[in-house]
Amino acid sequence: MGMGTVREFWGFLMKRKKWWLLPIIITLALLGLLIIFTEGSAIAPFIYTLF
Repeated sequence: MGMGTVREFWGFLMKRKKWWLLPIIITLALLGLLIIFTEGSAIAPFIYTLF
């Protein structure tokens, strides 16, 4: 996801007033990062029990 995509998405939010999409996208991005960074670590079994 490049900076052009982020800029285009931000422009979409500003123009269409779809502010309710922002928390959904942030939550999905944080969950994705959590899964990626804990995949090979020792705490991975504890993270996966949350889901």
